Amino acid sequence: MLMKGTTTVGVKFKNGVIMASDKRATSGTFVASKSAVKTLKITDYAVATISGLVADGQYLVNNVRTIADLYSLDTERPLSVRGIARILAFLLRRYRPYFLLAQLIVGGVDREGAHLFNVDPFGTLTEEDYLATGSGSPVAISVIESGYSPDMDRESALRIVISSMTAALSRDAATGDGIDVVVIDDRGVNFLSREEISDLVREVLR
Repeated sequence: MLMKGTTTVGVKFKNGVIMASDKRATSGTFVASKSAVKTLKITDYAVATISGLVADGQYLVNNVRTIADLYSLDTERPLSVRGIARILAFLLRRYRPYFLLAQLIVGGVDREGAHLFNVDPFGTLTEEDYLATGSGSPVAISVIESGYSPDMDRESALRIVISSMTAALSRDAATGDGIDVVVIDDRGVNFLSREEISDLVREVLR
């Protein structure tokens, strides 16, 4: 299945990271799925979002998930979030001159604190405070930039993530059919329920 349009975002806050993605998968102008999962758990402390080819993104996440598990078993300590992002970048670069058509946001919390990385299809790796990818990213990133602060708390970060996603859903035809939201902090990975997300959307749209 080819994901031609999507919106995924990631935002660092004072004690963690919040990430979100829409649930619409498109192939050209055809809506191929209204329940696509583009936010995937890698470990108990790290998550990735996918934009691009869903098969390529899932292949990359499955590989890095296995590598992280093996690393933990071998060394008896968890692979850092930076290490996870570097492995994904290496896997993407390894396919040159061909490409895996996937762009990933990797977020998580480890002993060094909260991290948010962008990994593009060329294997370029950068660490950022906030990110947006996909066809709806210009709309989403403008909302985030207008209100972002590195000192914001969990609730403020949730509001800005939900605001950016609802703006993308309303302005980008290839983005839609709901939102997945995950919070990663020192308590681990917590995917918000449908009810929690609906309440936040209603609060933002008041």
